[in-house]
Amino acid sequence: MSSKPPGRHPSSAQRTGNPSPEAMASLRQLFDSLSSEQRRNQDLLVSLGFALRSFTNLQRFLELVPVVASRLVGVEGSLLVPFQSDGRLWRDQLQGSPAEPSQDLLRRLAAFEPGSAVGFGSDDQQQLALDRLVQRCLPKAALFATSLTARGLTRGRLYVYARNGSMVWTEVHRRHVQLVADLAGVAIENDQMLQDARRHERVDRQLSIGAEIQAQLLPDRCPVIEGVDLAARCRPAFQVGGDYYDFIPTRPELIGRRRERGRWALVMGDVMGKGVPAGLLMTMLRGMLRAEVLSGLPPDRILHDLNQLAQEDLAQSHRFVTLFYSDLDPRTLRLRYANAAHNPPLLWRAERRLIMRLDAAGLLIGLQPEAEFALGEIRLEPGDVLLYYTDGVTEAPGITGDRFDEARLIHALETACRSGQGAQGILESLFERLDRFVGPDRQLEDDASLVVLKVPEAVTLPSVQGRSIA
Repeated sequence: MSSKPPGRHPSSAQRTGNPSPEAMASLRQLFDSLSSEQRRNQDLLVSLGFALRSFTNLQRFLELVPVVASRLVGVEGSLLVPFQSDGRLWRDQLQGSPAEPSQDLLRRLAAFEPGSAVGFGSDDQQQLALDRLVQRCLPKAALFATSLTARGLTRGRLYVYARNGSMVWTEVHRRHVQLVADLAGVAIENDQMLQDARRHERVDRQLSIGAEIQAQLLPDRCPVIEGVDLAARCRPAFQVGGDYYDFIPTRPELIGRRRERGRWALVMGDVMGKGVPAGLLMTMLRGMLRAEVLSGLPPDRILHDLNQLAQEDLAQSHRFVTLFYSDLDPRTLRLRYANAAHNPPLLWRAERRLIMRLDAAGLLIGLQPEAEFALGEIRLEPGDVLLYYTDGVTEAPGITGDRFDEARLIHALETACRSGQGAQGILESLFERLDRFVGPDRQLEDDASLVVLKVPEAVTLPSVQGRSIA
């Protein structure tokens, strides 16, 4: 009869393969611990997400980032190194947790000289140098680093570390840290977009003020000049433009009918460029020209003197001005003119039913101090139409990419003149034709201005002596 060796008999739990009560208690404790950690981590992430949605102060939000990152991983330290929009280290927003022990490390990061260079944050080698600096400052620490990214741009670096070096980085740790880094990147990007929006609002306000001032400088309506019908409009490509037209009495002291019958200056000009700088130069030029008109000199002398007056200001701004200056005597309908390289006005001769250009030799205003300008003279007849315009009209691009050009403008003007419309009707027809060419809802690339002068058919002129230059 065989006998079994002495020893302990197996328990019923061991015989059936079920865990002991002690093991079950340990397992429940482990599950409770994991559940508690998950809830804690979820609460941390939810709190950070809520702060991202509701924060009004970027610095307060960024102060939370290293705190949350270190607690999620369960280590004692974390660093946030954000970059500015141009890629430089954002020294004012360097954050560390815990706050006091991190101060020396943050000072060393702030003194990192390569971080002052524009584009530092987009250079992988420079970021690697930054990582090495942090590792040198924490020689015995277990360190994990990741980038803050938003819209494909690197917005900073986030570091978490265990000083004793005993930390084992799990995939869960990495995902948690990356999630915090992504939220921080979004916060920085949102703040940058908010600052840009505020800057644009300030610029828009300034442009609105500039546009209002410029609108007040351009004539709000055409004057009453005996014997002619006038219409004018400027359509700026931006809120503030560089186009200029004006109607200036050469003897402003006259009033009533005497003013209507007096000589008037009709001007069309264009400052090279767009926006606020061009608008400011136009405003300056307007003041100078109005002062020159009071001299009573002929158009060629007006442009000569204006060129000398504006020379220094235009040279400093590296801009030039084209200007067509003319003066009209309503009693005789004689028009004298001079041209500083502006688009020659188009003249519809009603009797011959053809269009001609009014041009005279002359250089740009501001190009040469002693530039000379030729004088032209012509007599307008009943039914004639004179169109002043800027190159924003002829250079306007169409849907196909072609320019409106002078040939299309001449055809449109001829069609409008043959229809027998008044000055305002001709103006509306020309802008409607331009709009159809450019296309619906498309913005002009340059300011477009038109002035239409028409001599009504019923005008009877006195007999005058003089020459007519065509």
